[in-house]
Order: sequence, then structure tokens, then C-alpha cells
Amino acid sequence: MEDHDFYPQKPELIEHQPKSSLALTIFSIVMFVLVFILLFGDMLNFIIYLLVVLLIHELGHFAMMKLFGYRNVRMLFIPLMGAFVQGKKSNYSQKQSFIVTIMGPIPGVIIGAVLMWYGNVVHSYWMVELSSLFLLLNLINLLPLDPLDGGQLFKLYVHKNYELFLMIFALISSLLIIGVGWLLNSYIIMLFGFFMAFRVRALQKQYQMHRELRGKDVEIAVNYKFLSNKDFVKIKNVVLAHTPQLKKFIDAVPSEESDPIIASQVNNVLITPIERDASMLFKVLMLFLWVASFAVPFLLYFTLDFPWLRSVLMF
Repeated sequence: MEDHDFYPQKPELIEHQPKSSLALTIFSIVMFVLVFILLFGDMLNFIIYLLVVLLIHELGHFAMMKLFGYRNVRMLFIPLMGAFVQGKKSNYSQKQSFIVTIMGPIPGVIIGAVLMWYGNVVHSYWMVELSSLFLLLNLINLLPLDPLDGGQLFKLYVHKNYELFLMIFALISSLLIIGVGWLLNSYIIMLFGFFMAFRVRALQKQYQMHRELRGKDVEIAVNYKFLSNKDFVKIKNVVLAHTPQLKKFIDAVPSEESDPIIASQVNNVLITPIERDASMLFKVLMLFLWVASFAVPFLLYFTLDFPWLRSVLMF
């Protein structure tokens, strides 16, 4: 007999569809620019350059997500922090995830290199300044730190089941970011590192729940749609045991209100399946592009002996 003969039917998972991701993106860009103008009004050129670099970077992620059929894809800018693109899929492809991730920084590195070369040829200060920002921000983003693109690439080389390792990786990343902020005397970078530390706490809680559920023989690497009613009940009980405040709320409201919340919380515990379809040759290619990106500024500087360019960059 099927599990629904013994267990109640799991509630339907309601995924909220954003009404207008474009309007939200434009609003976030406006707020991003206004905050920078308010704090750094005398650096208008830098603000424009920064917006261009971030926009092109995120458009790379955005275009690939759209190409690979991600749902609810949207781009958001966060004042003083940066920008990000998010989207969802029922089943992820390792190969597609590599492409989505690397197509953010790689176009920026290429554009930065071309602008640097041509800016030197025509002696254009603004091209050299813009190219420097393209190279700097995109290469920083390729560092193997969570949640930067380099960190996401690193995690794609590591099997998703190694949750303890990934949690330690996130903790080390947050500590390094805090340390860099301290060395640079940048409170913004340090604050970002502390935000990352809170994320580590969430990862620890999820790791504990996953370990407990595996001990109960619950399949958690599954899409909610295919989750059995039996496993839903087991996951629900574990979630409520680890979240006392949620249990109090659920007990105090009718099922019509609690069911969508429980479904969402259970879904958050599940690990979205990822198809390991990237061949070894493809992984080597991604690794080559990743490492080669860091060689670009050195090639520009040491192989193109341009005194004017060096004087502009103050090397």
C-alpha cells in the first residue's frame, strides 16, 4: 500500500511569483546609485563605472539562467554591497551551473583586458580607469571564497553531500573576509563578513537536521513534488523540533494558515537534485578559464611594455 494510506497528504507547495522583476531591479539600481551619490557625491565617474561593471557582470549570470530555463530569475542591487542574480530550477545540472557561475566574471575580465589595451593605444584615461575596475572586481569575485563566484565554482568541484566540509569552508571564508576588512580598515567589508558568519550558523542548523534525517532513512535529495507523504511528516517533525518558535506559531493557527508555511520550511530542508553531467574535460576547461583569468593583468603589465599605461595605473 502507498504511504498516503497511512500518512496525510502533504500540503501543496506554493511558490510566490514576483509580479515584476524588472521594476524591482530598476528600483534597486536607483537606490544603489542614490546611496553612493549621498555618500560619495564627488566621485560620480566612479559610481557610473561601478554600475556598468556590476551590471555587465550580473547580466552574464542572468542571460545564462534564462537560457537554461531557470524560474523567477531576477537581478537585485544592494547599496554598498554589490549585486546578485537569483533563480530556481527543479533539477540542477552541474555543467549548466558551471556556465551560469563563470559567465559572470569571465566577460568582465575579457572586457577589462580589451579596454586596458585599447585605452593605452589611444591614451584614454577613462578607458584605463574603467578597465581597471572591470579587472579588479571580477578577479576579486573569482577568489575561492563563499559566497563569491569563485567560491561557487569551488563548491561545484566538491560533492554536495560533503556538508560539513562546505560549512567549514563558509566559516573560513567569513573569517577571511572579516580579516581583509580589518586590514583595509573597511567596516563595510567586515560587516559583510559578519553577515556571512550568520549564514554559517544557518548552515550548521541545516547540517544537523540533515544528519538526523539521514539517520531516519529519509531521502532529502529530492524535489518537493516527489517527496513522499511519509518523509514529509518525518522532515516536518525534525523542523519543528529544531524551531520551537515555529512550532508555537503552527499550534496557534489553523491548518489553512500553517500548511503553506510548513510546506515552505520542509522544502528549504530538501537538497535540490543536481545532475553530475560535467565531464572531466569540461571541468578542466572551467578550471583553466578560472586560473587563466588571474594571469590576464600580469600579461597586460609585463608583456605590454607601455610606460604611459604604467604611469596612469601608478605602478
